[in-house]
Amino acid sequence: MEQLSFFHGLTILITLMIIQLTEFMIPSSASAAARPLGPIDANTEFIKTSCDATTYPELCFNTLSGYASEIQSSPQLLAGAALSATLKTVRSTSTTLSKLAKSRGLTTREAAALNDCVEELGDSVDELRRSIGEMGKKESSFDLQMSNIQTWVSAALTDEDTCFDGFSGNAMNGSVKTTVRGHIVNVAHMTSNALALVNHYALIHS
Repeated sequence: MEQLSFFHGLTILITLMIIQLTEFMIPSSASAAARPLGPIDANTEFIKTSCDATTYPELCFNTLSGYASEIQSSPQLLAGAALSATLKTVRSTSTTLSKLAKSRGLTTREAAALNDCVEELGDSVDELRRSIGEMGKKESSFDLQMSNIQTWVSAALTDEDTCFDGFSGNAMNGSVKTTVRGHIVNVAHMTSNALALVNHYALIHS
């Protein structure tokens, strides 16, 4: 029952992400102080408090606050939503860089580095997908389950960092490197935040 409930909640979150329903009405501090927090306000506050403990809290909150009513105050759903949002962004980034790799005017080294980067992002996608699937399972050992997820998300973060290694050195300076850096920094920060929320869920559940 717990597994079905998690997948139901996560399915709603993924659907909302696909249609990009990310705008959320948050009352001003003055109006919030004038009345008790309603369910949506309390849920948003839960996300803000949770995101404050991550390395990139503003990015975390901006990514997840639009799904506050679905996440409510569930650390499991919050971690699952962070993983799903990260997976979506990594996929999008991989597609963008794959198209860029086919552009005219690239040097041989730039094209090779881009193709290597896309391959690393493909590994990251696989690891994030496995993490999301594992999150919804009801295993006999919660610690083992979370250890698997933490290992895979950490590996995804390593893959994203490795993606940019091919652009190191002054010889690779230029617009291509700048573009790739912008995309990779974003997905790496999102993955880092997702890992932090997974770690927090594992800590409070154990």
